[in-house]
Amino acid sequence: MSTETQNIIIQKIAKSKISEVDFSNLAFGSVFTDHMYVCDFKDGEWQTPTIKPYGPISIDPSAKVFHYGQAVFEGMKAYKAEDDSIWMFRPEENQKRINFSANRLQMPSFPKEMFFDGLETLLKLDRDWIQKGEGNSMYIRPFVIATESGVSASPSKEYKFMFILSPAQSYFKGGGSDVKVLFADKYSRSANGGVGAAKAAGNYAGQFYPTHLAQEQGYQQVVWTDANTHEFLEEAGVMNVFFRVGDTLLTAPTSDRILDGITRKSIIQVAQDMGISVEVRNVRVSEIVDAAKNGTLLEMFGAGTAAVINPIAGFGCKGEDYTLPKLENSYAMLLRKRITDIQTNKAEDKHGWRYKVKE
Repeated sequence: MSTETQNIIIQKIAKSKISEVDFSNLAFGSVFTDHMYVCDFKDGEWQTPTIKPYGPISIDPSAKVFHYGQAVFEGMKAYKAEDDSIWMFRPEENQKRINFSANRLQMPSFPKEMFFDGLETLLKLDRDWIQKGEGNSMYIRPFVIATESGVSASPSKEYKFMFILSPAQSYFKGGGSDVKVLFADKYSRSANGGVGAAKAAGNYAGQFYPTHLAQEQGYQQVVWTDANTHEFLEEAGVMNVFFRVGDTLLTAPTSDRILDGITRKSIIQVAQDMGISVEVRNVRVSEIVDAAKNGTLLEMFGAGTAAVINPIAGFGCKGEDYTLPKLENSYAMLLRKRITDIQTNKAEDKHGWRYKVKE
């Protein structure tokens, strides 16, 4: 059945597959809802979008996304409150950032009104997939790919913008308490003047091999260091990273090498609200190693949309392993609870971060 709103063509699925899903046993990013949102860019403008049943898309083998890597994406979440209302967390930041990423790769911006109209319509259509309860959410993946046919080395003239939805539980099973990381001293995630600050698909592809090498040594992720000297700590795997030395939180400043994480800046603000000292500055590898040796390094944790906050149990550096203490009232857990309470409408939102999906 096909219907049309003022701005979107809607093709509803004949029969939902929701009854086939075990919501108590979800592997992150492996199950998708009944529908997806698709909008094509042709002849210099975005066309009328369609919401259709989730499924494969047809694309030419010479599409430029395959050959020149014009692909960007975002990660967002929606939550269902006890009264069945649907909420998102700082979605305006994701909307701005996907356009920043697109522009960096010479791709067209996607209009804000179309972004929110499409996303809210899709969430309402698949609202039964958004589960209530602690740790449950709907992971939202907006992305843009170059679809023009041809292998000339030039920006595409055609693109496809999409939303797909995936019900989610906790990203890291067991709370991430056993995660160990390796400080990079050879490979780099990004460099000055590069695309590290954009959520470009190729950024993640480039991480897989050195992360695989780290995993062979018993680590789950890599903490990336600056490409020039490997003296400064920058990001952890696919997350921003924080260090607690004494009672102070340290994290690297954003730059054209480091993603301006939405969870990252939310943590900084919430920590300051709680009276926790936060220093946003360059963090030396030697400083963290010394703190681990003298016992003042109390915590490390990653921060990102999927996990919110993921504690790190220890790290390796230049052949040495360091284990962090286990704390009952860690900053990681205090901050995670404060942020997730805001996200799920259980706590005051004095910064206006929550976004209610219109009924």
